[in-house]
Amino acid sequence: MSDHTADDSRRRFIKLTAIGLAAAPFANVLSSGAARAAELEMLDESDPMAVALKYKADATESERQDDTHLCSNCNLYTSTDEEAGPCTLFPGKLVAADGWCVAWVKKA
Repeated sequence: MSDHTADDSRRRFIKLTAIGLAAAPFANVLSSGAARAAELEMLDESDPMAVALKYKADATESERQDDTHLCSNCNLYTSTDEEAGPCTLFPGKLVAADGWCVAWVKKA
């Protein structure tokens, strides 16, 4: 093996190792998202953050201005589940897909 080939191999090894180490913290995020969501509890409307954001699990009981605004079509809702999913505003909790809060943002 020539010095040039050894240097290329070493560089490739170092690059792949660095990429692997950088990606390792995200492995859990990328794998089993549905399984992790199943382990989360539903957000209680009496939760202080939910109260502050006027969250309602049933959007028909909310103060929303537009009947089409739901958690399921909000940019902060990070699930495709039809029942419930995680919201970036309520870490570790699930919100109802048919819910709503004042932080609603149109999904891009």
